Amino acid sequence: MDANNVLGEFLRARREQVRPEDVGLSGGGLRRVPGLRREEVATLAGISSDYYLRLEQGRDRNPSVQVLEALARVLRLDTDATRHLIGLVGTGRRPVRRRRAARPAPVPVSIQQLIDGWTTNPAYVQNRYADVVAVNALYSALAPHHVPGVNLLRTVFLDPGERQRHRDWEDLTAGVAASLRARAGADIDDPRLVELVGELSLRSERFRLLWGRHSVFPMRARVSRMTHPQVGDIDLYCDKLGVGGSDGLTLVVFHAEPGSRNAELLALLGSLNAPQSTGHMNTGEQDTDTPVVDEQSVDGQ
Repeated sequence: MDANNVLGEFLRARREQVRPEDVGLSGGGLRRVPGLRREEVATLAGISSDYYLRLEQGRDRNPSVQVLEALARVLRLDTDATRHLIGLVGTGRRPVRRRRAARPAPVPVSIQQLIDGWTTNPAYVQNRYADVVAVNALYSALAPHHVPGVNLLRTVFLDPGERQRHRDWEDLTAGVAASLRARAGADIDDPRLVELVGELSLRSERFRLLWGRHSVFPMRARVSRMTHPQVGDIDLYCDKLGVGGSDGLTLVVFHAEPGSRNAELLALLGSLNAPQSTGHMNTGEQDTDTPVVDEQSVDGQ
C-alpha cells in the first residue's frame, strides 16, 4: 500500500477493471493494459487528460466532489465504493504517521453473557482486524479452530483446510478482502493493518489478486455454505451486527431457517457437542436410596 497516493492507486485499479464496451466505447486497437485508458476516463468524466493524469500520479490530491462523482460514474462504482473514493481525498497530504498498535478492544460482559445464552445460534465477536475475541459453545462446535486470539483473515487465506470447509470459499474470500478495505478506508498507515496486508500479500496469491482490485463494500449478511465433519454440508444465514459503544467490534450470528434440514443439522451438531452431565456417583451402580425420576414428567412432556 502506498500511503502517499491512495487516491491514485484506487483510480488506477478500478480503471483497469472497466472494459471499453461497458461504457459504450470500441474495444478495438492495441491496449497495453486491461480496461480503460486514462484519456478515455478523462473524456467520459468531462475533465482534461492532464488533470486525470495528475490525479493518478498523486500530483493533485484535492479534486472536487463533483469530479469524484463523475469519475465514479465512469468507473461504474456502486454507492459503497463511491463513498470510499470520496473519503480518500486529501489523505495523501497528511504525513505518514506510525502509530502504536491499538490494544484489543475488550468484549463487553453483557455481550459475552448474551452469546453464551444462545444454545441454538452459533455466534462469535471479532474486532476490526478480524481477530476472534469471543465465541459461544455452539460456534466452538461449528468451527473448533476459531478460538479467541485467532485472526480470521490469516485463517481463511492461509489455512488449506478452510477451502475444504467453505464450499463458497471464493465468494467468501472476495467479501473478506473487500470488507477489509471498507473498514480500513483511508487509514492505511495503521500498523496492524499494514502488518496484515503485508503478510497476506506475501503468502497468499488469492489475497494479492483481491486486494489489488480495490473492491470495497462493508460486511453484510450472507449465506455461509460449510461442510462439517460431523453433520456434512450445512448452509446457515450469517448476520453481522456492530456492537454499539465498542471500538469496532462486530457480533456475527449464524442461524438456520426454522423447520429446514439445516435447522435439524444445527440441532444435531449442538446435541453431539453438548457437555455431558455428570451425576454425584461414578461407580456405575444405582443408589437404591435415590428415587428414580421420570424425565418426561420433569419436562412436562
